[in-house]
Amino acid sequence: MMPRPIVNSLAEYFHTDWAAMTVSDWVGTIVTVVVFILMVVVYFQVFRPKNRDRLEAQKHIPFEVDNESNGDNDGGK
Repeated sequence: MMPRPIVNSLAEYFHTDWAAMTVSDWVGTIVTVVVFILMVVVYFQVFRPKNRDRLEAQKHIPFEVDNESNGDNDGGK
């Protein structure tokens, strides 16, 4: 008996019955693809050297918001 080619077994493994997919399957597939594309765009923007100065100027924003919300608002009473 000859071993099965790897290409055919991979094609069988990744085969998708598109006609049998439910609405939930389609929503999950679409959400996954959209999130993947958005993450690629975000990574491209973050790691692009051209955007470094703009992002560096905004790196302390979360800490500034925390300091404002944790301040003493009642005048020490």
